[in-house]
Amino acid sequence: MMQSSQLICGVDEAGRGPLAGSVYAAAVILDGNNPIIGLADSKKLSEKKRGALAIEIKQKALAWAIASCTAKEIDQINILQASLLAMKRAIEAMQAQFSAVLNGHEILVQVDGNKCPKINLLCEAIVKGDSKVQAISAASILAKTARDAELYELDKLYPQYGFAQHKGYPTSAHLAALAVHGICVEHRLSYGPVKALLE
Repeated sequence: MMQSSQLICGVDEAGRGPLAGSVYAAAVILDGNNPIIGLADSKKLSEKKRGALAIEIKQKALAWAIASCTAKEIDQINILQASLLAMKRAIEAMQAQFSAVLNGHEILVQVDGNKCPKINLLCEAIVKGDSKVQAISAASILAKTARDAELYELDKLYPQYGFAQHKGYPTSAHLAALAVHGICVEHRLSYGPVKALLE
């Protein structure tokens, strides 16, 4: 029988601040025998470097998955709950997709931040975890690159907002576009600057 050993599953989200698009989360279990050089908090890496690392993480990690919550879900349950739900979805997707690899191992989930999603695994929240725990850094990179990819797609559908440039964040250019064009279905109606346009 296989000896149980503990695996660290890093979890992080991307996209809490933007006014549009989904919030993304990723779960990653790194392979100690297959190290990835250069992992860091995704915010400290260039877009090009994140993209290259995301490919490497998907190739080398023992297990990984990415999940999201839509703008509509964010409006229904609030951004904190939507972030936690996206994390839960990512963890459960990873467990399902990599069940053969994970079988017989105890998994400790380490989440960036100060709150844990409701899951059936041991979980601890680590403030600034994305700069302290490599698996969380890896998760932050996968979540961020997946979210950016969605915003590039939204930019093609709604070119008037400039999503490719600001990724949905409330920049002056985005707020100016909102004032001229109004909101689209991907905007988060519960967020102040969007809400103000509905009143």
